[in-house]
Amino acid sequence: MLELQHVGFVVPAEDGGKSEILKDVNLKVSERFVAITGPNGSGKSTVAKIIAGIEKPTSGRVLFDGVDITDLSITERAKMGISFAFQQPVRFKGITVKDLISLAAGSNISVATACEYLSEVGLCAKEYINREVNASLSGGELKRIEIAMINARGTKLSVFDEPEAGIDLWSFNNLIRVFEKMHERTKGSILIISHQERILDIADKIVVIADGRVAAEGSKSEILPELLNARSNCRVIEEVSK
Repeated sequence: MLELQHVGFVVPAEDGGKSEILKDVNLKVSERFVAITGPNGSGKSTVAKIIAGIEKPTSGRVLFDGVDITDLSITERAKMGISFAFQQPVRFKGITVKDLISLAAGSNISVATACEYLSEVGLCAKEYINREVNASLSGGELKRIEIAMINARGTKLSVFDEPEAGIDLWSFNNLIRVFEKMHERTKGSILIISHQERILDIADKIVVIADGRVAAEGSKSEILPELLNARSNCRVIEEVSK
């Protein structure tokens, strides 16, 4: 479905030189759930933005269903069936929650249908359906509304950049159920950028990005034990050094 071929991404550095954010990244996504993880600053979010079309790679190609989409805009990619959920959701002054979900669904859906999407993400629909998507909403509320919006779109590929951020009061089990229901509806792929073990645990494939490269990839049984062991060792080192 999705393929990144030799993707590189370079930005200007503060010293006047160049900084390589991504270095020859090769990646295929066709599984039900694919999780991308790795250290902070490793390039994970940049990979997601390149897939969505927010950033354009300096080198390499991005293919979707065999079509080269490297030079296509965000809108063109969205029409082809790619959705993207930001790590920090965008606010839309003057647009109600129902309006936003209807726009995502591509039709003027009923209040009842909009309420179903909101209920799935743990929001009391009657309290939110007519609220504006503005500064009156918390980051956690915006995150849940954005997940409901992506769910309503029902595209072939849904990309989530740290969907668990800001929803600490909402059970991870509920979040995982939303992803499972989303896949049942779309039969597509869900790509999730995350550090959370509970999200990595549902992945069919885990990709580890480190220093701008694909450091490892494989099934959950192949990758997750190594990740957990590495994290455990890091915690021990931190405790000893205190």
